Amino acid sequence: MVAGLGDMGLSLSFAAIGSALGTGFAGMAAIGAWKRAFMQNKMAPFILVAFVGAPLSQTIYGMILRNAIQAANLDPQSYPFQMALGMGAGLAMGASAWMQGKAGASAADALAETGKGFGNYIMVLGVIETVALFVMVFAMTALPS
Repeated sequence: MVAGLGDMGLSLSFAAIGSALGTGFAGMAAIGAWKRAFMQNKMAPFILVAFVGAPLSQTIYGMILRNAIQAANLDPQSYPFQMALGMGAGLAMGASAWMQGKAGASAADALAETGKGFGNYIMVLGVIETVALFVMVFAMTALPS
């Protein structure tokens, strides 16, 4: 009998899908903002990359959770539970990354337009990030010790 399969990578996979979607949304907005700046012969704000990269951390949280589930080395009979935990948590982390990317897209547009508000925009992305952190921690505490 094979042991230690954990959630079969579902937590990592779903979190990474959300990160891909989030970085894609924010990236498209940053490119559009840079294009507008170039067309107006203005400096293109490099700081927009911060909004694009913000959703990447949820992939790391998914990997941390996947590793914790595997390291728990639970009985193979609990694989359905492990997979459900990983899938649910991965979906929640992925949704956080997706929405963080959408908020990052709005932040990129607003910052490029006004040149103001970076701290406020980053705080909003941080609140959205907190959802993924909570999910990771609470899912890890659901594992038997």
